Parts: sequence; structure tokens; C-alpha cells
Amino acid sequence: MQTITIKDEFIKLGQAMKLAGLVDSGIEAKDVIQSGQVSVNGEVDLRRGRKLVPGDTFTYAGKTVKVESR
Repeated sequence: MQTITIKDEFIKLGQAMKLAGLVDSGIEAKDVIQSGQVSVNGEVDLRRGRKLVPGDTFTYAGKTVKVESR
């Protein structure tokens, strides 16, 4: 499982996907999220602006990423 580290109290799902290197742009993130290809904590979430906090996980294309804080 990959991890990303954030310095703030949350990160938006689209930004987290870019930070993890799973997508190349915000537009690509929006497309895959809105088409139901991304799950957050095991459930499909269609909101690009979904706030992720430390301890949350998201999965896309068979890769799972955990959000951690500094």
C-alpha cells in the first residue's frame, strides 16, 4: 500500500490522486472519480472534492493509497 503525507488537516480526493501519481491532471481525476472508478474507505465516491483526512484510504486502478499526516 502506498502512502501520501499531508501537512494540513485534509486533502481533496482529486488532489490526493495527483499527489499519489495515479492521475496526471485534475481533469483526469474528475473523469475517473465521476465515472465511479475510485473508492474511498471501501465505498465508491463520486465527489472530486471529497475531503480525505489522515487514516483514510482510496483505491483506483487496483492501487490503494493511505493518507497520513506529518
